Amino acid sequence: MEKTKKKIKIICVVGARPNFIKITPIIKEFTKHQNLITAKLIHTGQHYDSKMSKIFFDELEISQPNYNLGVGSDSHARQTAKIMEKFEPIVLKEKPNLILVVGDVNSTLACALVSAKLQVPVAHVEAGLRSFNWQMPEEINRVLTDRLSDFLFTTEESANRNLIKENIPKEKIFFIGNVMIDTLKNHLKKSQKSKILEKLKLKKRTYALLTLHRAEIVDQKENLYLIADILKLISQKIPIVFPVHPRTQQKIKEFELEEKFKMSNLIITEALGYLDFLNLQNNAKIVLTDSGGIQEETTLLKIPCLTLRQETERPVTVEVGTNIVTNLNKEKILKELNLIMKNKFKKGEIPPFWDGKAAQRIVRILIKKLKK
Repeated sequence: MEKTKKKIKIICVVGARPNFIKITPIIKEFTKHQNLITAKLIHTGQHYDSKMSKIFFDELEISQPNYNLGVGSDSHARQTAKIMEKFEPIVLKEKPNLILVVGDVNSTLACALVSAKLQVPVAHVEAGLRSFNWQMPEEINRVLTDRLSDFLFTTEESANRNLIKENIPKEKIFFIGNVMIDTLKNHLKKSQKSKILEKLKLKKRTYALLTLHRAEIVDQKENLYLIADILKLISQKIPIVFPVHPRTQQKIKEFELEEKFKMSNLIITEALGYLDFLNLQNNAKIVLTDSGGIQEETTLLKIPCLTLRQETERPVTVEVGTNIVTNLNKEKILKELNLIMKNKFKKGEIPPFWDGKAAQRIVRILIKKLKK
């Protein structure tokens, strides 16, 4: 009598806002192969409020997580430890064939570490990206997760080179493209229905869009002070929309800089949902950011992007796309802004495999490898 074929059991982990965007096309692709795969979603609760979490599940039309660990905000050590403590019993109970993690947040590393200790294979989506800046918590998470992983799915050629230099076996590395671009392409048309421009009384290509959230920038008072001065100069040329990340809002208040950020042409909003933000991004004249994902999205959308950091772990966005790394250099930022205002800016091209089919490649590879 022929034995019933067992399904491949996969646990997918998300924890923070960018993770939801990255996991969406993968979850949807898994559902197309329900005869072969059983996939469960775990939300660690690293981002937990509505604007940073729940609204993304609703807008991206993915089912609510099978488990929510509810770890909340805390120091890096305590948050990572909480995730590990709560994740381990689930892995022991579910007995998955694979744990899939995305990105570079604390949830990514914590769950990869638990999985490796329990001898469960790990797949890391967005592997190999390197800023070579060890002041970034995300860089530590990226490097260690890659060392623990059995499947390393990369978004750009530089990531492949980085992994090879770190002696990761070539047979573990898979250049599949960018799942964030899958999500963007799938939701761009829907985002056009957003009323956010009307709500903020804005017209297309008449405003700048700003995001700030990274610890190495917003956790230092002198940086936020300098940013406020830069914004004042920019706002004299073009209105700025600033959806404030909860972390940044907290630091502005802690450093008593609220008055510095009060200026007539700076439109401060709460954190936005995915569709509203995508609409704002797609219609902006320029985007200023410290976010890695936004560097990629602006490249796809061909919107000028200035990255307010010393470096980028996504060099393809500079080499091929529309991104320029300016750090918090006031003169360079204003110089590039003036060129953009005159429409003198590199148009950029779309990097290889940023075609909306990255998730398909991931699932196809996993099925082929895990069936063996």
